[in-house]
Order: sequence, then C-alpha cells, then structure tokens
Amino acid sequence: MSFASPLEPPLLIGIDIGGTKTQLRAIADGDEQRDLIVSSSSWRRRDWDEDAEGLLALVGQLAGEAAVAAIGIGAHGCDDAEECKALETAVAARTSAKVAVVNDAELMPLALGFPGQIGVVAGTGSIAVCRPSPDRMLVAGGWGWIVGDEGSAAALVRQAVRAVALHFDRGGDASEPLAAAILASLEVKAIPRLGSTLGQLRSAAEVGVHAVAVFTAAEQGSHLAQAVIREGGRMLADLAALLDARGAGASHVVAGGSVIVEQPSLWAAFVAGLGETAAHLTPHLFTGKPVEGACALARLQG
Repeated sequence: MSFASPLEPPLLIGIDIGGTKTQLRAIADGDEQRDLIVSSSSWRRRDWDEDAEGLLALVGQLAGEAAVAAIGIGAHGCDDAEECKALETAVAARTSAKVAVVNDAELMPLALGFPGQIGVVAGTGSIAVCRPSPDRMLVAGGWGWIVGDEGSAAALVRQAVRAVALHFDRGGDASEPLAAAILASLEVKAIPRLGSTLGQLRSAAEVGVHAVAVFTAAEQGSHLAQAVIREGGRMLADLAALLDARGAGASHVVAGGSVIVEQPSLWAAFVAGLGETAAHLTPHLFTGKPVEGACALARLQG
C-alpha cells in the first residue's frame, strides 16, 4: 500500500516512543494503516529540537508524499506537563499538522476509549498517569528501580532479593524455590554476595530480565515469591489510588506493559489491591499496542 498519491486524504500519524523502540502508524481513509518501527536510540537525543526533527524525518519516511493532518505522540520520559508541552511545541513548530504529546502511559486509556482516565504501566519500570484536564497532568511513580517503579520487572527483582536476604537472615537455606531461582538467575557466586551482585547491574533492563525467576518460583509454590508478587500488585494499585486522592476524577484504570500483561498473577494482585484501596475504579488490562492510543490521540486532534 502506498501513501504517495496527492489525491488521498491527509493521514493521521500515531507515534509511541518507548524506552527501547519507537513505533509509528499512519492511518489512511478507511482505516488502512502502515507501520514503521525503529530503535529509539537511533534518533532520540533528549533535546527537544533535535528530537522533533528526528521524529518528523521518520514521519516523512512513513508518509511519503501524502499530507499529514494530525500527529499524536506518546513519549516515554515525558513525565510532566511541561516536558510534554516542550516536545509538542518543538514538533508543531516544524509541521503544519496538528500535534499533541502525552506520556506513553496515557496511550492505553486512549486506545480503549477512556481519555482522561488513569493509565498504569508495569514493564521494565512503572508509572501511573492521569490528565484530568488538558493542562493538568498527574503522575505517581516512575522514580526508577533503585527507589521505586513499584510492580515493575526491576522492582520485583529488587524486592525478591530483599525477601531472599531476609530469608537467609532468619536461618533459611537455598532450597527455598525463590532463593534457589534468584541465586541461579543472578549467578551469585556466594550467598553473602547476593546484594553486591544485584548492585553491579547497571540498568533497570538488566535487572528486569531476572523477574521471570520470581514468577517461576511462585509457580513452584514459593510463599516468598507469591508475597513479592502480591506486594508488587498492591503497590501498583496504590499508584492509581494516589492519583485518585489527588483529584484525578477518574472512574477507570487501564494497566498494561510487558510484565502485567504476561503475568496473570501480577494482574490479579493489582486488581485485588485496587479493590482494597480504590474500589470505585474499574480496572482494565490493555493487551494491545500503545501506538493504537497514539492514533486515537491523533484522531482527537484531526
């Protein structure tokens, strides 16, 4: 399918900027679509002007000669209204298309038809975001795995290591399924090196890959692992409850991200936690692609 004909109606472009990859989707008349996926590091420089130029170059690559009516962007790392506005302004200054920029967590409610509702991401990291009005953006979490990112892959590993360390302090041994799984996954050379081994990992992504060990141990009956998952889900729910307490005015929470989508036990813990802290919020699990929400955002502009 080509978008090159000048006789075609203008395109809508949705863009999901993730920490690892960027996905662009062009929507033509009749909902025909074309995608472009690139690594975010191939164009993103963390400079608003350079990033705007890089994004629009990708839009041009996708759209060809076709006109673009509106661009909806969800950006990982745009974690307050000012940062979203800065990127939006930089992109809008370089195109005649209408432009809107939100945090990537906001794409999930948009994709399910719940604009302005709470979005919770639980992947490598975690964050909860809600936009009660166009100029008011509420955020909870997203502080990084060392101190926060509750319920994320990296934070689950951190909490699992703490649980295992306490298990050893209480006289437990390495036969406990979570202890065995964590020691093996992290390739800990000696039990006293457990904490230092974790500390040597350089990024949330490097830590988060070990989260599968937590879920495997839980399936093997580890009460330690099951408690870590329950606590992770409850803390994710707490992020949504914090936004609710700050005046989000929402009635729906849409959760997504690789970990909560792929691990039913974490989703169940999140739902249970939400029932305890903010039972009036209806939970939804988003299993699609965030770029769908970016396209919905573009439609709102067009």
